[in-house]
Amino acid sequence: MTDVIRLLTRVHKLLRAAADEAMSEHGVRIGQNLVLEVLWDGDGLSPGELAARLQVATPTVVNTATRMEKDGLVERRPDPADRRVVRLYLTEKGRAAQEPIARARRRLAEHALATLDEGERAALAASLQKIVDRMQAPPVP
Repeated sequence: MTDVIRLLTRVHKLLRAAADEAMSEHGVRIGQNLVLEVLWDGDGLSPGELAARLQVATPTVVNTATRMEKDGLVERRPDPADRRVVRLYLTEKGRAAQEPIARARRRLAEHALATLDEGERAALAASLQKIVDRMQAPPVP
């Protein structure tokens, strides 16, 4: 069983490094692509709303948004109805990154899964989802 954990850890590290390299070619850091993906579906979310969709802590999104703002990918604007709330909007640079990032992710997925047939890919996806579901469930006493 520990071999599976070791392999999952190794896969995670390799994929993260490859994704970081692929994203950096387009001026995006790893993790920022996930924020961008949510905003590409609908911009103008608060950091809390983004955090909920990404299933991360709000301070994580705030820190990432600060870096993304410095990189020119997003801008913060006060909510028109409640000036205490900040909303994140894509800049032109953030919008323009959508297709190159999508292509980079497709190439990465194709490379990573090239040796698996369709059945193996489906089984892998189903197995990984089961692991995610189990790890998100409360621990069994």
